[in-house]
Formats: sequence, structure tokens, C-alpha cells
Amino acid sequence: MKKNNDFFVPYIEGSLGASTKKTLKTFTIVTFLVVIVGALVFSFSQKPFKNSTFELTSATKITGVFHENPYPMLRVEVEKNNYKNILLLGFGKSSANPFLDKLITEVGSLDGKNISIEGNLIYYNGKTLIQITDDEKVILEDGSNSQIPSKEVISEMTLQGEIIDPKCYFGVMKPGKGKIHRSCAVRCISGGIPPVLATSDNNNISEYYLLTDLNGNPINEAVLPFIGKPSEIKGIVERQEDWYILKIDPKDIKVSGLKSTIY
Repeated sequence: MKKNNDFFVPYIEGSLGASTKKTLKTFTIVTFLVVIVGALVFSFSQKPFKNSTFELTSATKITGVFHENPYPMLRVEVEKNNYKNILLLGFGKSSANPFLDKLITEVGSLDGKNISIEGNLIYYNGKTLIQITDDEKVILEDGSNSQIPSKEVISEMTLQGEIIDPKCYFGVMKPGKGKIHRSCAVRCISGGIPPVLATSDNNNISEYYLLTDLNGNPINEAVLPFIGKPSEIKGIVERQEDWYILKIDPKDIKVSGLKSTIY
């Protein structure tokens, strides 16, 4: 009778046959290699993180001059005669307006007034935003009304790029690519977060433009169908210190049909 060397009895030491040992060894090595190769392929196929920052776990207090047109901002002097306009956002997928209403009810218009805000900073590529999480942290400071930044008309331009949600794009989500993140951007902008056009030059982002209607008013609802879709947009460009503004008629948005490089 032929001896069966592969008959395994768990409680008898050394009963595992040579053939079974070889099979298990081969299976273990192959499985290990597949896992390693799969991990490397998955890793290298991911879009790299941006060097953007969202200070979710720390609060920063900033003081400056409030101005609300076209969207709420705080003009902060970062050094002598050098100003940065910080875009104000609410918590979650909300504009800053609900967090400003209490103070506006108490003192009236905040335009040109010195106020302090404590919140979570978001910054990337020269732009700074702050997320307000508590209306009690929006405080009117002493002092007379101050100068709000004026707008300089540049020219009429036709620009190419994608409409983005600046909150997630500038730091909350990174890299934030895919249909799920595009859907998130739609919800953020529909919630009142200002829409921004990120213009592209050879697939590299070159500049950012806050979008308004032709009268300089918020335009959130009208641009929802175009978020994350490479487009050509004609409008009037203005500059408000370190921010550009693009005043448009949504009818002038032409979707190119190209694949999004952002979402």
C-alpha cells in the first residue's frame, strides 16, 4: 500500500506532509507579494496631498475691518500698509451670515467696522479663509469706522477653468478628488459658501476669482449646474486688493466637456 505522507493529524507532531508544507509556503509568499504590489499600485495611483492647511483643532483670533460686498470678508493688516482680505465662512456647509446676524441685529450694518473673529483658519496658495463656529466669538471692537477696500475694474475677459467650493478646495478636503467631492462642493455652494472660479493654464491653477452676477451680487444658485465642469466664462474682472472678482451672466458659461482636473 502506498503511504500517504500528507495525512495531517493536528495532535501528532510532524504529521504535516512535505507536499502540503510546500503548497502552504508558496501560497503565503504569493499572497504577501500580491498584497505588497497591490498596496504600491494603490499608493502611487492616488493624487498627492496639497500643502493646504485647515486648523480644525485650534482657534485663531483675527481683528480687522469688515466688508460684506460681494461676500463677507475681514481686511487684516498683516504688516505696515500690507493687507490681506480673509474670506469668512460658517461652520459646515454654511455661509458666514448666520454667525454675523446676532451682532448685526445689535449694532446694524457692520460694513467698515472693526471686529474680531475667533475661528479655524484655512489657507492655501496665497488665500486665507476662516471658519466661524460660534456667533459669540464675533465681537465689535472699539474705534471709528475704517476704510474698506475699493474695487478696481480691470477689463472684460474670457477665462477657462472650473467653479469650485473654496472651503474644501483651500484646505478642508485634500486632495478631495472625485464625484463625491464634487457633490460636496455643490452642497457647500448651495449653502451659501462663495463660488470661486479656479482658472487653469496647461492644467495648472493660475488664479482664483470670486464669482458674482453682473451687479456684483452673490450668484450661488445660478452656478450649481456648472461646478467642477471645465468651462469657458466671459465676464468683467475687478480686483479688490488680494482677491479678483469675476462679474458674469450665467448664460455666458460654456461647458467644454473636458474631464475635470480638480474633481
